[in-house]
Amino acid sequence: MIRSLFSTRTLTAVAAVALTALLADVASAQEASGGHALIDLTKYFGAGLITIGAALGISRLAAAAYESMARQPEVAGSISTAMLIAAALIEGFTFFALAICFLK
Repeated sequence: MIRSLFSTRTLTAVAAVALTALLADVASAQEASGGHALIDLTKYFGAGLITIGAALGISRLAAAAYESMARQPEVAGSISTAMLIAAALIEGFTFFALAICFLK
């Protein structure tokens, strides 16, 4: 578990999120005459995090389902059905979160 926290992929993702957060803060620091930020990146940053989270969730779900189907081929049909239902629920939540993010 600790080794996976310090992997190259994890550190690259953390660096990208930190860099985006820093640049979004600098870019939105200037305000227009109406009191709103000239560049508002918060909803796009939120949409990116939602998309990354959904992709990671579905990929882990599929990996676990395929591994369990390989171990027990006789129950592959029920595992596949459960995987599709769970993926649909993740996608539904993702679209709902994206709608909230962009309607903000």
